[in-house]
Amino acid sequence: MPLIDPSSYVPPALFSNGHIQTIFPALLRKVDGVFYHRERIATPDEDFLDLDWSRMGARRLGVVCHGLEGDSTRAYVMGMVRALNGAGWDALAWNYRGCSGEINRRLRFYHSGETGDLGTVIAHAVASGVYEKVALIGFSAGGNIVLKYLGEKGESLAMPVCGAAAFSVPCDLGASARRLADPGNRFYLRRFLKLLHEKIRRKMELMPGEIDDRDYDRIKTFKEFDDRYTARLFGFKDAEDYWRRASCKPYLERIRVPALLVNALDDPFLTPECRPVEQARRSPFFFLELPGSGGHVGFVSFARDGRYWSERRAVEFLDAM
Repeated sequence: MPLIDPSSYVPPALFSNGHIQTIFPALLRKVDGVFYHRERIATPDEDFLDLDWSRMGARRLGVVCHGLEGDSTRAYVMGMVRALNGAGWDALAWNYRGCSGEINRRLRFYHSGETGDLGTVIAHAVASGVYEKVALIGFSAGGNIVLKYLGEKGESLAMPVCGAAAFSVPCDLGASARRLADPGNRFYLRRFLKLLHEKIRRKMELMPGEIDDRDYDRIKTFKEFDDRYTARLFGFKDAEDYWRRASCKPYLERIRVPALLVNALDDPFLTPECRPVEQARRSPFFFLELPGSGGHVGFVSFARDGRYWSERRAVEFLDAM
């Protein structure tokens, strides 16, 4: 019954509000001491992925998956990379299609439940023969991808993948999308839609006539965006079909390696449907921790070493596997 209660996270003074926890690190956090070596690899469909390595000469590797419209340079990714290196892990922060600074070659880019590219990245890292253990770390949409991947693989998961830690995960994509449409969350939603619009425009330049942004300003919700773009690009019937098939929640009980999910109760992006308590109670592998505070990809700490609680928690969990 791996339900971790109570959580060890205690927010700093004045940081018990979910919006403050969400916005502060996104705007103000700086992470020093991370130096990447970029590698570009081919995908089976003749596209490419850009991988950013931070190697320490270790035999253990942490693969870090960013959130929606993020990339390997986001503070939460670099903070985790630094923490992994400090604990004796190599780190690989990979960029989803179109997120590395160069638009990808195919019409499709990525979505919150697309696990094929993660599989390509893992296979590439394992093929090096260097790593005895590979752990997966995901944030937000990246956490959904990680947990869905592990559940899809189930008993067939290949070694040396040994476990995972995921934070602020929209386990039920539909519930989270509807939550972001609430008036109090429109700030976040507008930002995501703006970033996605920029990607559509770049696709239009690369592939004129295959995709367009006509009347994009009328799109006000993720449902409208996913109905028009995600469903079409990835073969879903509509947004609801995408959300249902891409959510990790139905896959959690199929996971067969230790996997930690940390979702804060004050996360403004998540609803109770994203707190899979019953799944954790029924699984010996799926661990759930529900701090009262932490916001969305927040978990702010003011430790002397600069590490946030989520980074310490992930390393603690992965080291104990």
